[in-house]
Amino acid sequence: MKSYLKHYIDGQWVDSEGGARHEVIDPSTEQPVSEITLGTAADVDKAVAAAKKAFRSYSQTSVDERIALLERIIEEYKARIPDLAAATSEEMGAPIGFAQMAQAPAGLGYFMGTLAALKEFKFEQRVGKNRVVHEPVGVVGMITPWNWPLNQICAKVAPALAAGDTMVLKPSEEAPGNAVILAEILDKAGVPAGVFNLVNGDGPGVGAAISSHKDVDMVSFTGSTRAGIAVAQAAAPTVKRVHQELGGKAPNLVLKGANLPEVLPPTIAGVLANSGQSCIAPTRLLVHESQVADATDVVKGIMEATQVAEASTMGAHIGPVVNKAQYEKIQGLIQSAIDEGATLVTGGTGRPDGRNAGFFVKPTLLADVTPDMRIYREETFGPVATITKYTDADDAIEMANDTVYGLSATISGDPAEAAKVAPKLRAGLVTINAWSGGGGTPFGGYKQSGNGREGGKYGIADFMELKTIVGEPA
Repeated sequence: MKSYLKHYIDGQWVDSEGGARHEVIDPSTEQPVSEITLGTAADVDKAVAAAKKAFRSYSQTSVDERIALLERIIEEYKARIPDLAAATSEEMGAPIGFAQMAQAPAGLGYFMGTLAALKEFKFEQRVGKNRVVHEPVGVVGMITPWNWPLNQICAKVAPALAAGDTMVLKPSEEAPGNAVILAEILDKAGVPAGVFNLVNGDGPGVGAAISSHKDVDMVSFTGSTRAGIAVAQAAAPTVKRVHQELGGKAPNLVLKGANLPEVLPPTIAGVLANSGQSCIAPTRLLVHESQVADATDVVKGIMEATQVAEASTMGAHIGPVVNKAQYEKIQGLIQSAIDEGATLVTGGTGRPDGRNAGFFVKPTLLADVTPDMRIYREETFGPVATITKYTDADDAIEMANDTVYGLSATISGDPAEAAKVAPKLRAGLVTINAWSGGGGTPFGGYKQSGNGREGGKYGIADFMELKTIVGEPA
């Protein structure tokens, strides 16, 4: 078992003040794989104090100095990709091949994209005789999830470093090992003491302490909408900036007449990738009534061809979901759909055949799903797709937008026709015959999927304040 019992505060690995030991469970085996210390408010106080002190000098560094720092981080990160992938695979269940090819590189991608954006970023502009400047926001508290841990951590850490901010990170207690390795990378790359601080812990302990702390100027949170509301409420008394990327229930609007065998596989891939544990997974297939039977056959074939295996096994398969609570939530949603009248096409409740341990979920397809069903409304976060029929284009657009979320939406079909539909969808990301975003573009949601953006120049700007200076000499 790997031990990560210390926090990284002010450039040192230090013991917790009153924290409790916590075991991290391998979801493939249900056995402990690592241990951390759940931090306390006292640990957060120390980390915030270190960040506040470091801000005085780091905020004054030049753009060239920050560029050089990001370049060093990128080189150190590349060298540690095998370690980052192994930790991610063991703790949250991503198959090791997927962790090596997608999970670990996703974080590197944010550092590289931020570096490119920083080189071009306009920190000031003239408005008449006045000057408007971007300045670091201050101490940023960061709270990140387990599903794409490095992606979400680096989506915050990279732009904060580029902006001149200092930070305190609380990664998910479900997948903390990769964050510890990242702290080692940043340390070796020469990030000054106090600029980056890591306090492991849970939401009610460390997360709440960060969100409510009077010396935290901004809190950036990625996770569920329920938890995001709690973060915003905790932050409200100090009127700090709250930057959030929350839940999603993405539609996959399949245009009438679409070539289903061609356009569905690349979008259904988003339902299966990472065992369905992606907030932009396009799980709600909306299909014209004339093509429901054909779409059902195509998706059924994809689901039944998908293999399920341990995360430690190399290969093109999906692994388990992250923990028992997530497994039981998915089982409950599948059963609720059946109870409410949906047709189980393939998959269903229980583990795949031959498995009596691990949080493995059968790739599942449910047809005849209607908008009044729980599974149509609630974020499943598992390898489960649903099919709902529509009658005409206006009906399909209304159904796609009929959700409290607005993180992403997918359109499957003729790209020219899809381009006409895209402006009508209320989501921060719209993909055509694909399911993930593009490098350097802003990522974030509408409605209860959050506020703020990450990625490229947009991410840097969101971690900065705007100042107007009037009356300077010409």
